[in-house]
Amino acid sequence: MKEQTVVHNTFVIERSFAATPERVFAAFSDPAKKRRWFGEGRHHELEIFETDFRTGGTEKVHYRFGAGTPFPGALLTNEGIYQDIVPGSRIVMAAKMTLKGACISMSLTTFEFSEKEGGTEMIFTHQGVFYEGSGGPEMRKEGWEGLFGKLAEIV
Repeated sequence: MKEQTVVHNTFVIERSFAATPERVFAAFSDPAKKRRWFGEGRHHELEIFETDFRTGGTEKVHYRFGAGTPFPGALLTNEGIYQDIVPGSRIVMAAKMTLKGACISMSLTTFEFSEKEGGTEMIFTHQGVFYEGSGGPEMRKEGWEGLFGKLAEIV
């Protein structure tokens, strides 16, 4: 029997932020703010960051991995379509990720924001299909946790 080459996975990350839901939501809807926490990084060069934040709008992020990474010089792309946006409350996006031109995953991500005492509760649900070369769901979850740490710094 062949080794399984497609892995289906769902994970949930819950985070609290000491900011209003509107302020946290703005870190997604404002392109300059989202670029800071989602696009920029120490281990890659951001080549493209385009976002049209509206239902049916697209987002395109292309990174070139730097020296000292597992894939120095390789291009990683993440391109998605916003499926549903409820201001201050919810964002749903479907996306495709490629590495060196090969599709490594497809995902449906949902961000839910609610007011809680002293700030915002965010529930993030990632439903993914991971192909060869993706690093799998564990690596993706670790990546999102790091991104949410950067998000916490700007809200």
